[in-house]
Amino acid sequence: MFGYDTGVLASILEFDKWKSYFHHPGSIGVGVIVSALTAGCFVGSLIAGRIADKYSRKRTIMIACVVFSLGAAIQCGSINRAMLIVGRFISGLGVGVLSMTVPMFQSELAPPAIRGRLVSFQQWAITWGIVVSYWVDYGLHFVQSDVAWRVPIGIQIVPAAVLFVAMFFMPYSPRWLVDHGLVDEAHVVLAKLRAMGDLNAPDVVTELEEIKESVQVDGVTAVRSYTELFHVPIRRRVLIGIAVHALSQLSGINVTLYFAPTIFKQSGLTGKNASLLAQGLSGVVNCLFTIPAILWIDRWGRRKTLMFGSLGCGIAYFVQAVATGATQHKTFDENGDLYLNLPTGPSYVVIAMIYIFIASFAMSWGPVSWVYPSEIFPMHIRSKANSITTAANWLFNFGISLVSPILIKHITWGLDLIFAIIMFVSIGIVYLFFPETKNRSLEDMEIIFGGSVWAHRDKKRIAEYDASGMLGQVEKQNT
Repeated sequence: MFGYDTGVLASILEFDKWKSYFHHPGSIGVGVIVSALTAGCFVGSLIAGRIADKYSRKRTIMIACVVFSLGAAIQCGSINRAMLIVGRFISGLGVGVLSMTVPMFQSELAPPAIRGRLVSFQQWAITWGIVVSYWVDYGLHFVQSDVAWRVPIGIQIVPAAVLFVAMFFMPYSPRWLVDHGLVDEAHVVLAKLRAMGDLNAPDVVTELEEIKESVQVDGVTAVRSYTELFHVPIRRRVLIGIAVHALSQLSGINVTLYFAPTIFKQSGLTGKNASLLAQGLSGVVNCLFTIPAILWIDRWGRRKTLMFGSLGCGIAYFVQAVATGATQHKTFDENGDLYLNLPTGPSYVVIAMIYIFIASFAMSWGPVSWVYPSEIFPMHIRSKANSITTAANWLFNFGISLVSPILIKHITWGLDLIFAIIMFVSIGIVYLFFPETKNRSLEDMEIIFGGSVWAHRDKKRIAEYDASGMLGQVEKQNT
């Protein structure tokens, strides 16, 4: 749903019928309209923790689907900017709750050996939403009426309805069930998920005992307020979770996704059809290059995936900045739209770098930014901590989407250079501070994060635990 909403508005912003209906909003107006969704996401992700703890992950997802659909209906029927903005904010509440709850729900259901792969499917689903929205917009931009933008917005209700119905057939989280004293129900869920319903399977019995022990310990150390998340020793994990989401947004991915037609048009693809077609292809690239991460993230590991992704993103941005800055010749049309008038060669280079950046992000920060925070927190703070880290994602997304139209228009290649520097710096941040979590159970994270804050210096301690048999049981069971 989030992917579709992200992509659908990116194209609609360039529709003449949409512009005329809402009286040609300027860069500030566009920024407010775009960021209204992310403002709602920020609020939604903050309140999701308590709802998920009280009413279960499953019911929380269903509630979010209803809220999102209400917002989409308001957007579809908008008669002025205020109504559109309110509708986007309400949809954002639903997306914010889903973005916090779904990865946590997936990580609590998934076996450790393939947890990263399964949670990565969320990012792949987002990219599919973007692809579908791009091509729906491309097909409808030929329509010369309000239908061109109302129908794509209204279609958002369909995936929300599908998810709502599908959740009736999904199990409750076994960890949530144990936490609420429903141990027998949790045992049945684990047996179905791990051993085709065999309640006596050794792996099922072992995992259930681990969860019960973890919940018992968590009951003693339960966090009663959000401020306690920033106390030692939990603070380290919370800050890392915030950092991974912040750096994901500071990569500039949503600048490209929200304003792709504008960026392509500035880069030399004149004509509405050409820029929208290029945008559609960028969605395909995003979707296809998420697949390698899904297949191999549990083999590559989180650290290497993020560092190589940052390198690819940084190089693409740097080349794009140089090509644009050295050859641009700014002009403005009668509507105030900016054109860079790049020569043919540099124009092709810039467009190619946009695709390379999207591919690099799709293989790394896209999926890992959802996987990593969902797996590093203990049960007693998981929902609250994930709500904080996901809120950080939306807070940075909100700020970037609000100012991006202005920055794209005024500093052009300077924005690419800023993002390039951030990506290169992120390589060092991941290397120094992010521990490796691949193939570890959620209960193992106490050991992983129990050592030095300098992750690159802590490998020896982790290796000693692995060798002693106290950690790494997942890897041994899968060899």
